[in-house]
Parts: sequence; C-alpha cells; structure tokens
Amino acid sequence: MILHHEGIILQKGYEALEAVSLKEQTSTRALFRTLAGDLEVTGHARGILRMRFLPVQQQPDYGILQAQTEDLPLSVTGTAEGWRVRSGDVALEILSGPLRVRFYHGDRLLLQSSTDRTIEGHLRFSPFARRQDSWLVALALGVEEPVYGLGEKWAALNRRGQLIHSWNEDATTVNSELSYKNTPFAWSPNGWGLFVHTPSKVTHGVGYPQWSHRSYILQVFDAELDLFWIAAHSPAEIIERYTHLTGRAALPPRWSYGMWMSRAYYKTAEEALTVAETLRRRQIPSDVILLDGRAWHRMETRFDFTWDPERYPDPAAFVQKLRSMGFRLNLWEYSYISTRNPLFNEQAEKGYLLKLPTGEPYVHRWFPWPYDKSWPHLMPSGIIDFTNPEAYNWFRDQHKALFDLGVSVMKTDYGEAVPEEVVAYNGDSGRRLHNVYPHLYNRCVYEAAGLYSQDEPLVWGRASWAGGQRYPVQWGGDPQADWDGLAASIRGGQAWGMSGGPFYAHDIGGFAIGNPDPELYVRWAQAGIMASHTRFHGQGEREPWVYGEQAERVVREWLQWRYRLIPYLQACALEAHRTGMPVMRSMVLAFPEDRIAWTFENQYMLGGSLLVAPVVEPGGKARFYLPAGRWFDLCRQCWIEGPGYFERQEPLEQIPVFGREGSLLPLGPAVQHTGELKADLDLNQVWVFGTPRQGMALPGLDIEIAADGSLTGLPPHVKVRHYS
Repeated sequence: MILHHEGIILQKGYEALEAVSLKEQTSTRALFRTLAGDLEVTGHARGILRMRFLPVQQQPDYGILQAQTEDLPLSVTGTAEGWRVRSGDVALEILSGPLRVRFYHGDRLLLQSSTDRTIEGHLRFSPFARRQDSWLVALALGVEEPVYGLGEKWAALNRRGQLIHSWNEDATTVNSELSYKNTPFAWSPNGWGLFVHTPSKVTHGVGYPQWSHRSYILQVFDAELDLFWIAAHSPAEIIERYTHLTGRAALPPRWSYGMWMSRAYYKTAEEALTVAETLRRRQIPSDVILLDGRAWHRMETRFDFTWDPERYPDPAAFVQKLRSMGFRLNLWEYSYISTRNPLFNEQAEKGYLLKLPTGEPYVHRWFPWPYDKSWPHLMPSGIIDFTNPEAYNWFRDQHKALFDLGVSVMKTDYGEAVPEEVVAYNGDSGRRLHNVYPHLYNRCVYEAAGLYSQDEPLVWGRASWAGGQRYPVQWGGDPQADWDGLAASIRGGQAWGMSGGPFYAHDIGGFAIGNPDPELYVRWAQAGIMASHTRFHGQGEREPWVYGEQAERVVREWLQWRYRLIPYLQACALEAHRTGMPVMRSMVLAFPEDRIAWTFENQYMLGGSLLVAPVVEPGGKARFYLPAGRWFDLCRQCWIEGPGYFERQEPLEQIPVFGREGSLLPLGPAVQHTGELKADLDLNQVWVFGTPRQGMALPGLDIEIAADGSLTGLPPHVKVRHYS
C-alpha cells in the first residue's frame, strides 16, 4: 500500500464517477447521465471533440475560446462497455463502471483512461472523480511517450516525469517550475492534444513518478470540467488546431523585429537620450528604446500614467527627439495603483479595484509590513478590476495621452498577483480570475494601442494564459544572468511556441544577479538575435560598448545580420498568423519523425529554413545535432551531411547556423533602423540552399518554385544566390 500512498492522498475527498448512461442524442451532440450531472460530447471542429460536464450554474466566460463550435455531425453507437461517439475521423468512447474514455483517430487509439493498477487489481486512480471545488482526470501514457506544451517552463521541454502547475507566478530568475505564461494544453507527437478550457489552476502530473510514472493525471480546480480532445497527423497540425480554438496571434509591425534597447533602468531623459545617440554614433542597428519600471514616473505613487516632472520636464520633446533619430519609445506599466496615490481612493470608491469579500479594496503587498515601505517601487497597491467595464475602459483610455505624445508600445509588466480570496466586479473569485487576468490586461492595452497609437498595435507582455497569444509580443521575464539562465531562456521560448505563442524574446545579458562577462553577453546576444524578437535588458548596463571593443564589434555584426533577416522574419510571422506555427520551433515540432532530434532542447529551427544552435557554455564548445539531409553552414560556408551529432569549437564571432537544403532565405538590406527600409517588404536577395523544393516558398513573398527548382516572380533588382 505504501506504493500508492500519494495517490490516496491526492484523491482524498473526491467521489469517483462510476455508472454512465445515454440520456439524449441528436445529430450534433450526445448527452450522458453521470453522478456529476450531464456530460455533453460535441464535434467542435474538424479533428476536435469537446467533452463537457454541463454546469449547474453558469460562471463568467473570459473569451479564452476564439472559435465558435461548428456543431459537426455526430454518430453514437453502442458497444459492449458503453458508447462510441464519432465525428469525422475522430471518436471518443464513453465507457461505464467506472466512467472511462478512449480517444481514437480513425482506428488508432491515441489516448485512454489510466490503466495503472495496484497489486490487488484495482485502478490506482479513478479515471474521473469530482469534489465540490475540483476534478481529477487520470489518463494512460504509452511506454516512453513524451508530452509537450503546458506553457512557458524552463526545464526539459519533454514534460514526462514533471509536476507542472498551470498557475501564473512571478518566476524571479526562471530557475524553478514557476512561470509567467501558463497554458493547460498538452500534446504528444503520437498525435493527440488535450486542452483544459478553464481560467482556473490545473496541476499536471505528467508521468510524475510520485503519483504514477505511466499516467497523466490532471487536477482541475474549477467547478466545471471542459476538455477538448485534439487529433492530428503531426505536431504542427496539433498546434494549428489548438490555435484555431484559442486564436492566432495578430501580425506584429515590421519595426518590432528591430533591436530593442533597455536596462533597469535609465534614470533620466538625458541618460536615455545619451544611449540613443551613442547607438547611432557607433552604428549599432536599433529601433526601440524602453523606459522600464522606475524610469519615467514617480516610484512611490505608481502607476497612474503620469511622468515624473523632475526627470522628464518635457515628455513631448523627449519622445519627438527619439523619433527624430529613428527610435520608437516603449514605456513600462502595470495594472496596480499605490495606496500612496490619491487616485487609489478614487478608484476604490468607483469600484474599479478588486475587493475582499468584506467589500474593502484588496491591497497587494510584495513584502510584509513594515518592510513594504523599504521598496519605493513596490508600494502596497490596489489591483485594477478589468471585469468592471468602466474600469476596463478607464484604464484603456488613460493610454491616449501617452500615444498622442508619440509613444509606440507599452510594456505590460506583472499581472500575476491576483489572490484567490478576492472578489471581482463580475462576481467571480480570484481563484478563477488569477490566470486569466493577464489576458484581460493585455487585451485592454492592445485595444488602447489599436485605438490611439500612431503605430500599429502591439504590447510587450510578460504574463499570459491560453488565448493570450492573440496579443503579441511576449518576453521571457527575469532570467538569472549566467549560462544556465541563457539555456533556460532558450527552452522557455520553445516551450511557449509549443503552447500556442509564436513570438518571443528573452532578456539579452540576463536580468538579475549581477552582470554577464563579455563572453556570456555575446553568446546571449547571438541567441537573442536569432529569435522572433530581440531585446537587450537587465539590472545593469546592457549596451554593447560596455563589454569591450570585441563584444561591441561582434554584436554589431550580428545585429546587421538581424536587420537583413527582417523579410524572412516577416514571412515566418505571416505563417504564425495563419497557422499558429511559432517562429522559434523546437526540434520535436520541426522534425517529428526524428526521435533523436527531440532530445536536443537547446537548439531550434528559426522558421522553416534556419537551424540555430546557440553556444550555452563558456569556452565556445558547441554541441548540436543535424537531422537527415544536407545543411549549409552559414558561418563556415560549407555543406554538412546529416543525420549526425557534432561537437566543435566556435570562435566568439559565430555560432552554428545552418540553412536547410531545399529551403529559401529572403534577405533585405543592412540598415540602422527600420525607418530606412522601403515600404511593405524591402527584399534585395534570396539565398537558395540546394535545389528548392515545391512547398518551401514562404508566405507573403511572391516567389514561385517551378518543377525544375527555378524561382519565378522575383522583382528584377532581387539577386538570387545559390548554395549548391
């Protein structure tokens, strides 16, 4: 009995669901009776079945789902153990005694309820169990079956063996399971995906050996249980179907692919302008200057959308000066208001802040009293209640004055602090609001940018939940400034991509616990430049000249390469917008047929054409794997045959980057900022790796590949370079 002791503890207070019977069926749904109420199965979309225990009382809906149900035709047939509900080529068997499920794609069994049994022959976990506040679901995993997704996490991309909490937290140095961007969506390269539609916390024991190494056990802390079963032929198709449900990312503007420069923090307007002027004088390509938290407002009374008049006496002149140099301005914000600000009392009186059950405004404290007063930038604060339409509109419209000045984008920091005990305007608890709060926050600011900004709408967000990918871009929070912090950031970006978020940046140089040495700084820059978005940031100086002449020279050259890549990044972004496929693609996502490739989690594909293997340890040792086929080494200008594992010493100037045989790489000019580019698409070269394959043409480019591999549709001025 000791062997399943933790399982017994986990199931304490839960009632197992046993008998099930068919109550009603129509051409588009099947309804079953269970101890937990009515269970509905519908064909939500092609390849997707929805299994939902119908709620007795409706709870607030936060718009996590983007796609409406298509109500596809269903057939229901009886079996020896229960019923088989089929929609197209997917089927869900609902079995009785206990309630169990089997999920099929055609005749292939993809997923079923847990088969883990005790020595007495009993199921170790009830397949479905319920108590008043939550549910347990236990599913079987195949032998060595990997599982991916579940949001931005920092450890191994394969979640097998991990205990994962879908609960947004300030991850502070990204060294634990805590993360800012969580998504209760898991998938396997064996062809299934599972999405728990809830704003609430979900705990995932993914082959977690303390529970069951052979089972995937979910604990869903919501009164409702709403599951989407996804079947597909490839991981890319799973991502496509999941993002069909929860929405695809909007297209980021072209200027966002340029370099963003920041530190925590520029203390005055003069300091920020000096950095901008130095970037231009030293010819370091760059597009955005960020004023971070503490930089542009009074810390003790933040956040109320006002500038610190002592440090920024003329904000309009400051913003226009940056604009005149070709820089856009990114301003920091959060959705909290200090109790030291008179606005706190006004907001509380209007009901714009989250409340305690007693009706008093909730006050969030980062530190216990009296130590909270020792941190002027983290004063006790109220939290804006975005479920109140008037508060939502007020917060949105406060951005107008900033955008009117010429501010281009807001950094939507924090958003993870909603406690379980608060009550929202819509009647919901903090328990349900906590995870989805960043979704409402980012949506509000994105709407503000769409209404008022002089530029295309965008946010620079830290926290997110399922569906949050609709409001790009996200960055990876506050990594520790060391080699492990770099590697964790690379994995975090891939993990977010496998969870529906196609755009990602990490803090080049690391954020916390000291400053990097020049070698780490350069290696982090090379990795960060080869991502969908690129920002230098940290607690200290992150400008290239700080790290010596060699570091500055190498980073400048890589940034010049970055700006040449913009047409390619635009094409990758359009693919993400259309299909959900991330720009930064893990090896399992890019090469699902190559199990060896899956184990290399610190390398990735940047789009479909480039394989990137950042150097993640001191001394220049590079370790990487190339899948089958030929790969063109961009730095060494030679072909390498895969499959194979390689180790080599890399000089500081380069990291392994390879062009995939049969693919195209569109390039633009090397410029100092995107304002120097021609309108729309500034393309001047196309590199062709080997013989281009039909189907490898990139979206958004008027390039066609003929049967013989030749390219047509290119403007006369665009040069084609063949690497054969």
